[in-house]
Amino acid sequence: MKLKELFLLALTIALFSCKSDIPTTDNASVAEVREWNPEDTRSLTGVMAKRGLIYNSETDTDGFVLYEPSNGTFTFLMNKEGEVVHTWSSDLNSMNSYLQPNGHLIRMERDENFPTFAAGGQSGRIREYDWDGNIVWDFKYYNEKELTHHDIEVMPNGNILAISYDALTAEEALQAGMDPQHIPKAGVWVDKIIEIQPVKPNDGKIVWEWRMRDHLIQDLDKTKDNFGVISEHPRKININVESAEAGPPMSEEQVAHMKKMGFLTSNATVDNQGSDITHTNAVSYNRGLDQIVISVPGYGEIFVIDHSTTTQEAKGSTGGKYGHGGELLYRWGNPMNYGKGTKEDQALHGQHDVKWIPKGYPGEGNLMVYNNDIPHPDNKFPSMWAALGGNNTPQMDVKIGDVGNYSAVEEWAIPTDENGNYTLGDNGTFGPNEPDWSYTAPDKYSFYSAFISGAHRLKNGHTLITQGMHGRFIEIDENNEIVWEYWNPYKYDYALPDGSTSQPIGPFIYGVFRSTLYPKDYPGLAGKDLTPLTPQPEPFIFKMPPPPASEPTE
Repeated sequence: MKLKELFLLALTIALFSCKSDIPTTDNASVAEVREWNPEDTRSLTGVMAKRGLIYNSETDTDGFVLYEPSNGTFTFLMNKEGEVVHTWSSDLNSMNSYLQPNGHLIRMERDENFPTFAAGGQSGRIREYDWDGNIVWDFKYYNEKELTHHDIEVMPNGNILAISYDALTAEEALQAGMDPQHIPKAGVWVDKIIEIQPVKPNDGKIVWEWRMRDHLIQDLDKTKDNFGVISEHPRKININVESAEAGPPMSEEQVAHMKKMGFLTSNATVDNQGSDITHTNAVSYNRGLDQIVISVPGYGEIFVIDHSTTTQEAKGSTGGKYGHGGELLYRWGNPMNYGKGTKEDQALHGQHDVKWIPKGYPGEGNLMVYNNDIPHPDNKFPSMWAALGGNNTPQMDVKIGDVGNYSAVEEWAIPTDENGNYTLGDNGTFGPNEPDWSYTAPDKYSFYSAFISGAHRLKNGHTLITQGMHGRFIEIDENNEIVWEYWNPYKYDYALPDGSTSQPIGPFIYGVFRSTLYPKDYPGLAGKDLTPLTPQPEPFIFKMPPPPASEPTE
């Protein structure tokens, strides 16, 4: 190993072991505006950025922010002064939770014992806590074929929609018509949506289910299942799309190295690299329409499906309120996936956190998404991961100018006909041609987050945004001006029984999957003690270790 690689390895390990005092922060204005420059020296990792409350204007929304620091076991509820007012703790890691109107917390947690699956966002457990941290429901959902992951949605009836992997063996994938040259030895993981009726204290009943595997199409082999003309079936899912989640092959040594660095999780093997082809990472429910929207970054698309079907109807192409059974009602982001357009028509790139904007909010009924990894034509590297070392040695000192990709929060209305149905346009694609609204940083690139992240509309028209890989939260007003900014200063070292990290964050030690703002009059906060904790949780400040003094002599 070269000296530079040894130093970078030592630097990565140091990221997980050094502490210091928290720096002071000023209520200063947001970062200065810069044009993109290939020589830009700002760091992609953000480890040296000022942390804590950065800016708090008089026009921000009064309320409380809920979030989980990565690789920890805590959920924090924080006021807009950046002070933690309440915590929930657990023996397990979590990346996502929802505060309920009764003051309970429903939280996705990562079970330590599930088999098979090895991609970010694994869960396997859903727990409900009361305000005092007592567990009132503890539900497990995992086996060799299934695992809840990434996101849940609590429905008005108290049931919970959850994303679950749905594993196909290599033989099943081949029979479904997948190109044999792209089938990993371990098979592939597509997704399904399940509706769980809680049975407390530790059980649940699956009362509805929708599976991707029931709505596949392929044009590769007429002797296999799902054969057809892809462009004639835009409501089906082409199993032979080149997944954005699939990377180049890795050796056993590389897999072990990436696991040690926190880029891969404990179940990763050479045989299952490339298995996670869809990687659905968000689910949202529209009560008025009885529809579900999911984010599928492996395809660069969002899908809308009909929840009014029975489980049996959801397996077919008829039935339900909208007459299409479990076929896609709508899709957007990459029309090439259904035989229309070219790569240049792709609008979504590794997106996260698709949501319906609620009734009564500005933009009600529209969809909103965090569009993570929008390409820049002058990129030095094809992706952020390539800039950081790809499958070899992750680097900490890569600059914004080395990549140039950027992120945006985007909102759009789904075009409908006079009966409210989603129809194809004259060019055979689902519209619109472009979002109705978007937000990027004035210089675009200081807002970049290649993974995780999210955004949601507030009732006053403001939008809370999580720039995930930096752990940065901002609230913008209706004029796209930042009115509040906070950088997560917390980092924890929770490890799985085998010593590996619970979430693959690599050098992004302050990363946060998502944050949610609850207004001060939210029912779940009524009558609660929201006095800032004394003392506050201990922050973590990274200090760059000195480089080696000289080259070693032989």
